[in-house]
Amino acid sequence: MSEFQQQFEILLVEDNPGDVYLTQEAFREGRLAHRLSVVEDGEDALHFLRNEGKHERAPRPDLILLDLNLPKRDGRELLRDIKSDPRLKHIPVIVLTTSNAEQDIERAYELHANCYLNKPIQMDDFLRTIRSIEDFWLSVVRLPTQLQGRQRGAGAY
Repeated sequence: MSEFQQQFEILLVEDNPGDVYLTQEAFREGRLAHRLSVVEDGEDALHFLRNEGKHERAPRPDLILLDLNLPKRDGRELLRDIKSDPRLKHIPVIVLTTSNAEQDIERAYELHANCYLNKPIQMDDFLRTIRSIEDFWLSVVRLPTQLQGRQRGAGAY
């Protein structure tokens, strides 16, 4: 990685191992340097974001990919917690879920999701969706961490 190429930190909050694998593969085939961290439930995600417990040295993500239907603390609760925390609210959250319910879409945007995407059923479509996230959110969009220097590890929260 050249000194000019930024490594993006991505947090995937997903409990489906198949979707985790496909997301990892899509980003692995991408062209941008990244680190994809994965947590399987909303409670663990909050610990990750707050650098608590086993996540004491977790990196601050540039982008969060969030499933809505999660164990322990569902994605809606987690989204509310992220967007109401002054230290986390600037991190873009992309809801990536199988739910096509109008109330889920409306609620996600009420909770300040930055984007709402349906998980495609077909593998090729799923991979294309993840690549489009990379193309837009990590190539075109200017993210807050690009402007304000990154905080890493312990004490970042």
